[in-house]
Amino acid sequence: MKTKKVELDVDFIGGQTSLTKEEEKAISDFIKKNKSKKIKRSSIKTKTAKQLI
Repeated sequence: MKTKKVELDVDFIGGQTSLTKEEEKAISDFIKKNKSKKIKRSSIKTKTAKQLI
């Protein structure tokens, strides 16, 4: 028997006020940091695969 999925009616996450400059910078830095981690991981995988061949 399948269970019904409950859909959430969410229009806003967080408050309705705009972000402060500090919050914008913190989010931007976080995203850049995560992107650089992903790039480093993919380059490590590529190097090890090439070394095995």
